[in-house]
Amino acid sequence: MKNGVQRFGKFLSAMIMPNIGALIAFGFLAAFFNGSGWIPHEGFATIFSAILVYLIPILIAATGGKLIGGERGSIVGAIAVVGAIMSDPDTTMLMAAMIIGPLGGFCIKKFDQAMDGHMPAGFEMLINNFSAGILGMLLAMLSYVVIGPFMNLILAILTAGVNVLVAHSLLPLIAVFIEPAKVLFLNNAINHGIFTPIATAQAADAGKSIMYMLESNPGPGLGVLLAYMFFCEDQKTKQSAPGAVIIHLLGGIHEIYFPYILMNPLVIIGPIIGNIAAIFWYNLTDCGLVGPASPGSIIAYLMMAPRDKIFAVTMGVVIAAAVSFVISSVVIRMAKGKSLEEAQEEVANRKAEAKGLSAAPTKMKNAEGVKKVVFACDAGMGSSAMGATKFRNRIKALRPDLTVINTSVDNIPADCDVAVVQITLVERAKKSVPDAQMVTINNFLADPALDALFEQLTAESNSTKTEEAPQDSVKNTEKALSEAAEEASIETNKKNILVKDGIKLNLPPVSKEEAIQAAGELLTKLGYVDATYIAAMQEREKLTTTYMGMGVAIPHGTSQAKGTVKKTGIVLLQYPEGVDFGDEKAQLVFGIAGIGDEHLDLLSKICGMLEDEDVLETLKTTADIEWVMEQLN
Repeated sequence: MKNGVQRFGKFLSAMIMPNIGALIAFGFLAAFFNGSGWIPHEGFATIFSAILVYLIPILIAATGGKLIGGERGSIVGAIAVVGAIMSDPDTTMLMAAMIIGPLGGFCIKKFDQAMDGHMPAGFEMLINNFSAGILGMLLAMLSYVVIGPFMNLILAILTAGVNVLVAHSLLPLIAVFIEPAKVLFLNNAINHGIFTPIATAQAADAGKSIMYMLESNPGPGLGVLLAYMFFCEDQKTKQSAPGAVIIHLLGGIHEIYFPYILMNPLVIIGPIIGNIAAIFWYNLTDCGLVGPASPGSIIAYLMMAPRDKIFAVTMGVVIAAAVSFVISSVVIRMAKGKSLEEAQEEVANRKAEAKGLSAAPTKMKNAEGVKKVVFACDAGMGSSAMGATKFRNRIKALRPDLTVINTSVDNIPADCDVAVVQITLVERAKKSVPDAQMVTINNFLADPALDALFEQLTAESNSTKTEEAPQDSVKNTEKALSEAAEEASIETNKKNILVKDGIKLNLPPVSKEEAIQAAGELLTKLGYVDATYIAAMQEREKLTTTYMGMGVAIPHGTSQAKGTVKKTGIVLLQYPEGVDFGDEKAQLVFGIAGIGDEHLDLLSKICGMLEDEDVLETLKTTADIEWVMEQLN
């Protein structure tokens, strides 16, 4: 049930989120140019009404159609929703668009499937164009007669329900559902499926809506983080809270405080009551926002506030934070919960579930029958190579019969028994090897799922080994690492994959994007790649993180960018204070450009260094380039 709601919410979010910019444009135009705005202007005021009535529903329907039926689905969905719009131009048809768009995509998708293999040669363009036009026309007529009026009725019922709650001062109780839903990643289904359509309709009529404020208020989460910052006994958690406050309050990333609640679930009482108090205040002072505050930062929150309500809106955030802080502080001082690491792992698992995936390791059906394990990333160049090398060195003494390789996610060999991929790539991996067992991870170096996989694959070997076996395993592993290091040294020196000019130490902290840009520019300067490779590195990071764990990141280009690599090379950028890669910090950023497998030897050497914590920690802070070259070469 929960997973179904999460998937539904994710689908709704996928229609709304790409078009949030249009909603924000509507909000700004309304805030500045309507009759009670900052700069009233009758002509400009007509723009935001057109955006609301026509543009936003068409964009949402087109996006929904594309999610189901691709580009043709986008066209049919956009045509079809016009019928609903014209059935009642005085009503914003957001909810209708969220039904009609996917319906249009579904219809054209089924038509294309039916015509697959039956398309007369030479008539492809004619049939494609006419089929999209005719289906769009029929659905527009259906929308005008049935779907538009029906969704208008649904919206009217929901709006009436909200008005009843407001009139009887019961709206604050909705926080009892909102705050737990956020931690369970169910908020998208509520926020984008119900709140945003109602809020947009209310804002069109009244110039603002309290519904925009229910879920995006940063106050409740701020109170939780401040409570941990002042009263948590665990020093690591306490020290992490100030950074989380900045990310949450200014960046609007509410997910940052979810682990702090999961550390002690009773803390959820604080944000619930804090949000109840804030909603009660907003209801009492007739507050509302003119558009969605996305992301939910204090900056976005105040920018969407009407001119005459800025103080009241700010006070609502302060009230929520204060109430949440007081209650959360009492709970934190009374009880002990999970560690921050355990809570962050639980958040990762919940996040995976919200995507319809599982981050938890599954039981191996036949561990002895597993002969090939494949580590796969987007390009098969860096992340998976390091992961495969580390896992191979770890397991080879106990399972010499096991083949561990790496490849790109779209080229996993058919004889793969177990595919190890990051959560965001699992669907592509299943298309390559539908019969292989999937092990989904968050990073390739230090993930609990890899430990579980190792235990399962070596369980039989461990049961038949004598007491001396672990010592033999360590010796064999050390020997393998030593041999790999020697081979890597010879090959690296031959090809000058890493040179002194490619090592930059003691760099000041920067953003992840700036660190990747710097690595790409250094690769370009040293002649390893074309300048276009830098954009491919940034694109690769958007696809899935190149953070490997243990303070190491290895940004590199996408699989499509391999043609821009002139020669194999690796650069090292050291950031002693760390660069934020999501919730983790990387002190060592290895920029990679590889032709074939030439860079894998050096990656193998780096993996060997990761086994020695002292060397790894020194590498993160040293200012001695000669020592770094000695370790890596």
